[in-house]
Amino acid sequence: MGHEGWFCVSHVRTVVDCLICGPVDPVNCDKGLVQLNGGRVTDLTTDESLFAPARIRTTRREDGTILLRSEQELGSYPRCVGVHLEHWASAAPDRPFVLERSPDGTWVGHTYGEMLVQVQRVAAWLLSLDVARERPIAVLSDNSVSHAVVSLAAMHIGAPVMPISPAYSLMSRDFAKLKMILEATRPSVIYVENPERFEAALAAVASVHDATVIAGAEKLAALSAGDGQAAVQAAFERVASDTVAKLLFTSGSTDTPKGVINTQRMLCASQQAKAQVWPFLVRTPPVVVDWLPWNHTFGGNHNFNLILRNGGTLYVDRGRPAPALFGETLRNLHEISPTIYFNVPAGFDALVTALRADEVLRRKFFSRLQVIFYAAAALPQNLWNALNELSVETVGKQVPLVSAWGSTETSPLATDCHFQAKRSGVIGVPVPGCEIKLVPVGEKLEARVRGANVTPGYWQRPDITKRFFDDEGFYCIGDAMRFADASDPNQGLVFDGRLTEDFKLTTGTWVNVGMLRVRALAALTPVAQDIVITGHDRREIGFLIFPNVAGCLRLFPELDASAAPEQVLALPSVRAFVAKALAALRQDGSSSTCASRAMFLMEPPSIDAGEITDKAYLNQQLVLKRRAQYVAELYSDAASVILA
Repeated sequence: MGHEGWFCVSHVRTVVDCLICGPVDPVNCDKGLVQLNGGRVTDLTTDESLFAPARIRTTRREDGTILLRSEQELGSYPRCVGVHLEHWASAAPDRPFVLERSPDGTWVGHTYGEMLVQVQRVAAWLLSLDVARERPIAVLSDNSVSHAVVSLAAMHIGAPVMPISPAYSLMSRDFAKLKMILEATRPSVIYVENPERFEAALAAVASVHDATVIAGAEKLAALSAGDGQAAVQAAFERVASDTVAKLLFTSGSTDTPKGVINTQRMLCASQQAKAQVWPFLVRTPPVVVDWLPWNHTFGGNHNFNLILRNGGTLYVDRGRPAPALFGETLRNLHEISPTIYFNVPAGFDALVTALRADEVLRRKFFSRLQVIFYAAAALPQNLWNALNELSVETVGKQVPLVSAWGSTETSPLATDCHFQAKRSGVIGVPVPGCEIKLVPVGEKLEARVRGANVTPGYWQRPDITKRFFDDEGFYCIGDAMRFADASDPNQGLVFDGRLTEDFKLTTGTWVNVGMLRVRALAALTPVAQDIVITGHDRREIGFLIFPNVAGCLRLFPELDASAAPEQVLALPSVRAFVAKALAALRQDGSSSTCASRAMFLMEPPSIDAGEITDKAYLNQQLVLKRRAQYVAELYSDAASVILA
């Protein structure tokens, strides 16, 4: 019985059944997968087959500094991401690569073979403009098939692509951040997919750039490639590991947005490390339904490049973890069973509610799911528990729920939790080729990063670049870490907050903002969408709560759904829920791990003011600075304050 290949797990009962069922392309099977090796059936959904062992080397210095690195050496990787596209266009030309919803609701897009043709055509047009490597190609639009074409075409010929948050064009009122970015980078081309949506933004920035503007997917498709294929091939062959692939502007969660240089080396090394710690990617081309924006490193580098590197299929999700948009995500998940699911905590909060209410969705979602992955912020333990319970209930086992850690400057993978942790918050161990240095700072350990995945610096800002690297070449990311198990570093690291967010009470007690926020969100679910921690230079901690009005209505179905948000949040039942949660936190913790008071903030966080990113990450410091009057009110005797 020497048959080899992939088979639908739903049909596997014996080897004979496998042979009757026959081999299938794993991308097109939604039943889960096994591999038949010399007559032996191997289940590819167990932890042992999914992940590489987590083994790290630890070096401790006399000053308390700890150096961590993987026992695995980083394997070889290609000189540029375009090599992956050319490989899959040859090896699996008919396999779907990037798909999106058409107006009639069907999935349309490009196979790998089609994508390479489109990329070469647009690349030839870009070369005809004499695009320079010093002037990037800006993309203002959301994720889409045409966005992918433009990005891959630019990188194919060595021109930096610069995806800019659509929020700076569509949600901003003054377009200040968009203007700042365009003035600083002087792009040669600006692409927007929907000219009507971006009309105001384009008009507002017209005086600060001289770029060629391509407005609309139809205009992009109509570009003439001419006879430029030889020039495209020559340019592609000149792309090297140190060529700038992308400029990604940081969201400003801790500072003014900066243009982070992402080289081809960074992107390729990061995906090679991922393939080594997630070896199942090589065996099972991933199928992903994903909304995470490509102007962020999570969606644009980690997720998109994971698909490209491993020959998978990406279904572009136009939904978002927001009440008005999450229905589109659910529609997509009703149709497509992912093999990996990526999201942020706010997305998992909405998803858990939907999975509990819809058995059909639940079975579709878990049917071939190999890994659930969360990042961007710590996942509250209640959501962790709920996802585990739902997976066991639906498929009879716990689907591994894992995370990782990094930043735009680390492309982004620096650590990966390639094992099933015992609880939420474990971010894993250093990936191959990446070193982590933990430096004592007060009572904490500051994390610093060095490796092929780390940026050489910030675009045309050597002054800022120098400030962020230490004398050993480690990037100073500003995050703190601690060991999940101090006696066994292989159990992974735990994110211990941002050093700039933590503060002391007047009692001299340090407050770990990151960890407290996670506990508070768990206690205040579903009433709180997010929480800002107060208490600097005060005796007690307080919570400023961005409310989840829809969550309040779910919690108390007797409430009037037509009532104004202010009326809902002022109701005794809602206020009593918050007071009870505060009291429960007080019982379980010390003065540094609980709050004595809370208050709702009625104005949503502002993206113009830098309070929030379009990935829903709150800048605690800017919220506190901008809303100082509410902090003062929180510590008064105002009627709006809820006491524990």
